[in-house]
Amino acid sequence: MNSQFPGGDPITSRRELLSRSGTGFGLLGLAGLLQAEPASATTPSDVSPLAPKPPHFEPKATRVVHLFMNGGPSQVDTFDYKPQLKKYHGQPVPSGNLRTERLTGGLMKSPFRFRQRGESGLWVSELFDRTARHIDDMAIIRSMHAEVPNHEPSLMLMNCGDGRLPRPSFGAWVTYGLGTENRNLPAFLAMCPGGYPIVATRNWRSAFLPGACQGTYLNTKNTDVEKLIENIRNSRLPLAEQRRQLDLTQLLNAKHARERQQDPQLESRIESFELAFRMQSEAGEAFDISREPKHIQEAYGNGTHGRQLLITRRLLERGVRFIQVWSGGGQPWDNHSDLEKNHRSLGGEWDQPIAAFLGDLKQRGMLNSTLVQWGGEFGRTPVAEKPGLNGRDHNHYGFTCWLAGGGVKGGQAYGATDEFGFRAVENLVPVHDLHATMLHLLGMDHTKLTYRYAGRDFRLTDVHGNVVDALIA
Repeated sequence: MNSQFPGGDPITSRRELLSRSGTGFGLLGLAGLLQAEPASATTPSDVSPLAPKPPHFEPKATRVVHLFMNGGPSQVDTFDYKPQLKKYHGQPVPSGNLRTERLTGGLMKSPFRFRQRGESGLWVSELFDRTARHIDDMAIIRSMHAEVPNHEPSLMLMNCGDGRLPRPSFGAWVTYGLGTENRNLPAFLAMCPGGYPIVATRNWRSAFLPGACQGTYLNTKNTDVEKLIENIRNSRLPLAEQRRQLDLTQLLNAKHARERQQDPQLESRIESFELAFRMQSEAGEAFDISREPKHIQEAYGNGTHGRQLLITRRLLERGVRFIQVWSGGGQPWDNHSDLEKNHRSLGGEWDQPIAAFLGDLKQRGMLNSTLVQWGGEFGRTPVAEKPGLNGRDHNHYGFTCWLAGGGVKGGQAYGATDEFGFRAVENLVPVHDLHATMLHLLGMDHTKLTYRYAGRDFRLTDVHGNVVDALIA
């Protein structure tokens, strides 16, 4: 039986009323004690975790695009030119110069032509011939290194800052730290055509951060907006009637959450209901690239990655904070054999769209405020996978990624690997340093972007990380 009292809760049951009456006096003393406790980072509040928040200091970038080449592209076949590989092709590695975890073949030259590009004269493979037009806007980091040569922990390290434990993703930290500029669209999107990549949704999870900070996955293999975002439109009810239904549902949800001490998963669900409703007003238009002029569509190309990056640009214009764009489900760049064929195919799929994307952002005045990252979870060895094979194995000792836009000092190669491209030997950049630098460009001090959980303050870089000042303009 429910009773309606003036000013009372219209959905309070008799059992709840008796429960509250019987325990209320005992809680008065506890409430007095608790008032002396300072509020923590996880204190429940009515403020949405996606509300815009000021950065720690003036940012150079306000949004991030992460082009994730999952599987591990070869640095010596893309942006780290090593002429010594041609000289010693097929020969055993000189003693003491290289150690791998598995039996390998001899040194393997790159099957791709390199040439110097731009005013900076940086060497770039023919795989990224069009992208190289923007080399003077790019900082090529040739001294990246990870912890182990395995996909799963290296993916977690690159995306979440830890290869072993469940931690929030980079995009979730950025969303938590800065909020969103558009409540009608997700703040953090992960586009991956053809299904989930390895370790699936853990790549964009929120872990112990508010659930609303996790990434929203889109299978961009779909070209129809109605399939890209399922149930984006309600064909049976007008918006006003949907709003009435949602208000009732959210009233019940809020009551349910209060009874469970504002459980983060419940709060995430409440936020997702609101987002799903609001997306009807803007998402369909934002994802519809047919609205773009024909010459823009042609510049990006008609492939999956061109479509992904054109959608990305449209979402950035509408205030989406963090967008991760994947090569596809699985690990496409993991070319243990037939590297020439597979890398050439992948480079061909990405080169035109990346060049068009960077040029488009620059022409619209958006590149200065958009931080673009390209790379995989690790690189590849300069030796053949095995005797007789024309592929390369995993290599975490030294690999390449690049940054562009968003306050990055372009036209430079930072760090270096050895003469064969195996191990980083100059200005090493651990993943934690990369994360610290990117957060700095977004106006956040990586040591102060923290969240208290399980009795300690956590951060993306854990107890590590140094900002690489040389990468900042």
